[in-house]
Amino acid sequence: MADLKERLLPLKPQSAINLRGTTSQAPASGRQPFQGLDLSGLKKRGQGLRSWIRVDTSGNSHVIEVDKFTMMRRCDLPARDLRLLDPLFVYPSTILGREKAIVVNLEQIRCIITADEVLLLNSLDSYVLQYVVELQRRLTSGVGEVWQPEGPELNRRSFRNFDNVYGSPSPDYLPFEFRALEVALESACTFLDSQAAELEVEAYPLLDELTSKISTLNLERVRRLKSRLVALTRRVQKVRDEIEQLMDDDGDMAEMYLSEKKSRMECDQSMMGFRSNDGLSVSAPVSPVSSPPESRRLEKSLSMARSRHESTKSSESATESIEELEMLLEAYFVLIDSTLNKLTSLKEYIDDTEDFINIQLDNVRNQLIQFELLLTTATFVVAIFGVVTGIFGMNFAIPFFDDPGAFKWVLIITGVCGIIIFCAFVWFFKYRRLMPL
Repeated sequence: MADLKERLLPLKPQSAINLRGTTSQAPASGRQPFQGLDLSGLKKRGQGLRSWIRVDTSGNSHVIEVDKFTMMRRCDLPARDLRLLDPLFVYPSTILGREKAIVVNLEQIRCIITADEVLLLNSLDSYVLQYVVELQRRLTSGVGEVWQPEGPELNRRSFRNFDNVYGSPSPDYLPFEFRALEVALESACTFLDSQAAELEVEAYPLLDELTSKISTLNLERVRRLKSRLVALTRRVQKVRDEIEQLMDDDGDMAEMYLSEKKSRMECDQSMMGFRSNDGLSVSAPVSPVSSPPESRRLEKSLSMARSRHESTKSSESATESIEELEMLLEAYFVLIDSTLNKLTSLKEYIDDTEDFINIQLDNVRNQLIQFELLLTTATFVVAIFGVVTGIFGMNFAIPFFDDPGAFKWVLIITGVCGIIIFCAFVWFFKYRRLMPL
């Protein structure tokens, strides 16, 4: 991986090295450095250059530096599609099929896939380097795996013969753009699934600890965990929706079959060249005097039959290509859907834990309310003693004060009345189901 990283790093230009050497040396004559240099032109020439990793159909990779407008002309893409690949902006996952390219923005994988090459933004991210290594391995793992169409019907027949010999079709015999797209989908799905697995490993012990001990620290950790879960679920849901949207639209899937369109264009160009070599002029119509009516009628019928046959053949090949791409997308749709199910199950577990904690807190709150109710009742009973004390503390003389056992009887009668009143309150609370029986 380190060797690949050093090989894919863009080399420093010699002008920059010389420029750094001249800036480190102080001018002895006191003159200003870079005098007479057109720095504005230098800045203008270096503006917009971006480093790309180019991987061709043979698995060879090298770094190129291309500006934005050259890339637009090279891949026939509008500026808004290239803006999706800008690392300075955060865009949701997107897969766009264009006339000559497929724009892929899946997590760390931001690339442009054509029928002949893959242009990947040069990044030191490990997943980007793994994408390059995996794509090279799949392109160079066997002889004849690179799908170079010379004619759609010929290649279809050779694939069917190969399938008949070995029993089952191999996914390595997909067109180049589909294989590059498959590696991008696999990398994105693997990355999201690994993040979901890490989140699961961290979440379940933390939630179990929270149910056993409710504390501010554990609640804060669960809050951060839930924020990460929501963000990851949104990213996985976006990738799933993008794949599902492609599977539902046959036109978009047919637009992504770049090798078929390229082979058709080359076939049309070869037919035009063949006609021009035979001396048939497209601009000059055939004179009705030089050709008899029967030959013109026969030529017209043959051309109509040929065009009908070509349209039928192209529709059959388009249907087969859509089926190939649909099977490819369906496999990774199942994978990303399983990752989404994991995150959904984790979210449901967090919701169940929150419900359990709320039930526990409600139970504690109810116990506090019951204790407060008993304490209020006891305070009311004790207040009866205060009322009796206040009555007997008034400054008036009665014969009851002269009895030596009067104080004892007052305490006994007041205590018995207080106990009776307290038991009556408790029975009333249980009768009204304000307290557990």
